[in-house]
Amino acid sequence: RYSLFYNHLKNIEESEEGLDKFTKSYKTFGVNQLLEGGIYCREWAPGAEAVFLAGDFNGWNPFSHPYKKLEYGKWELFIPPGEDGCPAVPHGSKLKVVIRAQNGALLYRISPWARYVVRDEDKVNYDWVHWNPPQSYIHKHPSPKRLKSLRIYESHVGIASPEGKVASYKNFTYNVLPRIKDLGYNCVQLMAIMEHAYYASFGYQVTSFFAASSRYGTPDDLKEMIDVAHSMGITVLLDVVHSHASKNSEDGLNQFDGTDSCFFHSGYRGNHQLWDSRLFDYANWEVLRFLLSNLRMWIEDYRFDGFRFDGVTSMLYHHHGIGTGFSGDYNEYFGLHVDEDALCYLMLANHMINSLHPECITIAEDVSGMPALCRPVAEGGGGFDYRLAMAIPDKWIQIIKELKDEDWNMGNIVHTLTNRRYEEKYIAYAESHDQALVGDKTLAFRLMDAEMYTNMSVLMPLTPVIDRGIQLHKMIRLITHSLGGESYLNFMGNEFGHPEWLDFPRIGNNESYHYARRQFNLTEDHLLRYKFLNAFDRDMNRLEERFGWLASPQAYVSEKHESNKVIAFERAGLLFIFNFHPYQSYVDYRVVIWRSSLTLFFKYKILLDSDAGEYGGHQRLDHNTEYFSEEYPHNYRPNSLMV
Repeated sequence: RYSLFYNHLKNIEESEEGLDKFTKSYKTFGVNQLLEGGIYCREWAPGAEAVFLAGDFNGWNPFSHPYKKLEYGKWELFIPPGEDGCPAVPHGSKLKVVIRAQNGALLYRISPWARYVVRDEDKVNYDWVHWNPPQSYIHKHPSPKRLKSLRIYESHVGIASPEGKVASYKNFTYNVLPRIKDLGYNCVQLMAIMEHAYYASFGYQVTSFFAASSRYGTPDDLKEMIDVAHSMGITVLLDVVHSHASKNSEDGLNQFDGTDSCFFHSGYRGNHQLWDSRLFDYANWEVLRFLLSNLRMWIEDYRFDGFRFDGVTSMLYHHHGIGTGFSGDYNEYFGLHVDEDALCYLMLANHMINSLHPECITIAEDVSGMPALCRPVAEGGGGFDYRLAMAIPDKWIQIIKELKDEDWNMGNIVHTLTNRRYEEKYIAYAESHDQALVGDKTLAFRLMDAEMYTNMSVLMPLTPVIDRGIQLHKMIRLITHSLGGESYLNFMGNEFGHPEWLDFPRIGNNESYHYARRQFNLTEDHLLRYKFLNAFDRDMNRLEERFGWLASPQAYVSEKHESNKVIAFERAGLLFIFNFHPYQSYVDYRVVIWRSSLTLFFKYKILLDSDAGEYGGHQRLDHNTEYFSEEYPHNYRPNSLMV
C-alpha cells in the first residue's frame, strides 16, 4: 500500500505542477478573477466535443465565448476586462458551462469548481453565481493550536435554532458558538456545509463540492463564523463527503461532460446501490486533482482546521460494506475486495494535509476497523489522526433495548469501551446524529420515551422512568467520555436529552420543519429537568479540561463486578466508580488504588457526582468526606480505599 501511495505521490511531485500547484488547482479551475479585471476559466471535460461559457455577462449567448481545447480533456478560456477596466464577469452574475456532448446535444452545467450556487424559491435546480465581492471577509484571529484533548460538538447550522426554519451562519455565530464554549467543548464539527440540493439528505448528497451551502448565508458569513469560533479557542472541522456524489446532473457533477464517467467509474461500478449516488474513480489523475484541491480550498480559504471523512468504509472496499460483517479477522482487510485506489487517495489526502498544514486534524468514519488507518502514512497506515468508535453507540442501544437493568454485563461494557488498537486514537461517543434521525431514537428517548412529554417538569413528582432515565443518561455519557477513547463527541442537543427525533422537511411530513430544529430553550427553563443533564455535561467537559484524561494513556480497569454491577478504573490520576445496579447502594465498598508513586497513601475527594442535586440526583453522598487509601490488598493489588 505504501508502494502504491509512493508511486502516486512521486508522479505528482515530478509532474510539471508539483504537489503544491497540483493541489492548489482551485485557484485556476472554474472561473477565476484576475487582478487586472480579466477572467480565466478552466474545466476538465474529456467527453465534450466543445465547451462554452454563457451567462448574464453575454446575454446567455451559448456560443460567443468558446473554450480552447488543451491536452488530456482540459479546456481553457480567457475573457479580457471591459474597456473601462471593470471585471468581465461582474460579481453576482449567473453563469453556466455549456457542453456540446458527443451526440450533439447542448448541456447547461454548473462548473464542478463553482464557489457559490443559489436556488430561487420558485425553482427546483440551483444556479451558479459568480462570487467575487469587492471586499471579501478578512480573518482576524489565528487558528487554535492543535488540541491534545478533543471534545467535539457535532453540529448542523440549519437546525441550530428552536424556530421551525433553516437557521443561518449568523445565528450559529452569535447564538450557538457561545453555548458550545460554555458547555466546555473545544471543537465543533460542521455537517452539511458542502452544497447539497436536497436538504433532507443531511448534507450527504453533495452537488457542489467547492461551494458553501447558500441556504444558511453567504461564503463570507461562513468565514466570519469560523473566525469567531477561532477567537473563542474553538477548533472547526468540516464533515467532508468524498466517498460519493449526488446523481444530479443539472446542478451536480453527474454526467458533467455528457458521458457516464468523467469524475466517476462508468457502469455498475460507478453507482452506489444503497445510497443511489455516484462513486468517484480514485485512480484518475484529474479526480485526484479535484478532491485534493477541494480539501485545500476549505483549509486555506475558509480556515477549517481539519476534516471528518464521511463514508470511509464505503471507499475502502469494492463491496462498500454492503451486506458485510467485520469480525476483526485480517482476511477481511487485505485482498482483492479492498479498493486500493481509494485507500491510496486517503493516504495522499492525509499526506498533503499533514505536509502543508500539520496543525490540521483528520478523522475517519470507518465501521470496519481497517488496521493502521490511524497510523502514519510512512508506516503504511492511512494517515488519519482519529477514527470513530462506532461500536460504542451500537452497544448502548443494544443494552437498553434488549436487556433488563439487572442483566447488564459489566465485562461486556468495559470490553466495548476499551476494545481499540494500540496507538490508534479513537473518538468515543454514546450517540451521534445517526441515532437522532427519524426512524431511530436518542438515548434519552429510549430511556424515558413518552414520559418526556409529561414528567420533565420539576413541579411534577419524579417518576421511576424519569429518575432512571436521567441517572443513566449521565452515567452512560461519563463512562463513555472517560473510558471509551482519546476524544469525545456529542451531537448538538443530545447533551441535555433533546426530546423527539430529527426529521427534515420532505414530502412524507408535508415539508414540515417541526422536527428540523434544536430546542435549546428547554435548558433555559428552570422548571424543566433538562437543565440537570445540561449542567452535568458542562461540568464533565470542564473536568476533562482540567485533568486531560482524553490525552492520557488508556485507563487501568480494576473492577468489573457482575453481581454488584460496579465498574471502577483509574485514568489521569482520577478514580472513576460506576454503580449500575438498579436498586443496590453500597457502604464501605473497597476499590483498588493503582498509582505509581513513592507515596503509599493518598487522600481523595469527590470531584463529580452524578447523584448531586444540581444534576437531578438524590444527594446521597457527602462531598466534604475525605477518602484515604491504605495498604490493604484487594483484587490482587496492594493498596485500596473504601467508599
